[in-house]
Amino acid sequence: MQTHDAKRVVITIEAVMQSRLTDALQTAEVTGYSILPVLGGSGRSGPWSREGQVSRAGGMVQVICIVHPDKLDKLLDAAFAVVERYIGIVTVTDCQVLRAERF
Repeated sequence: MQTHDAKRVVITIEAVMQSRLTDALQTAEVTGYSILPVLGGSGRSGPWSREGQVSRAGGMVQVICIVHPDKLDKLLDAAFAVVERYIGIVTVTDCQVLRAERF
């Protein structure tokens, strides 16, 4: 089966910043993404968990995008404009997709 090169971008950010990030992605012409809740983890400040939190304020989400390599720089510029001032991390990995026309 034929596969095509793509980029998988995962942006982990505070849940309260989710709409600002997705607005920025739409402005950057990113047509698809998935949003997942992050239940807990550990970082520079040590371990954390959503357990016992009443609101979204202390939680994190991951926004996952798969894009054609030509769209990567525009996506990263948009994401960084949001992430640079808040808690967040952006990772980029190479991936393969089966239906390139969807990305």
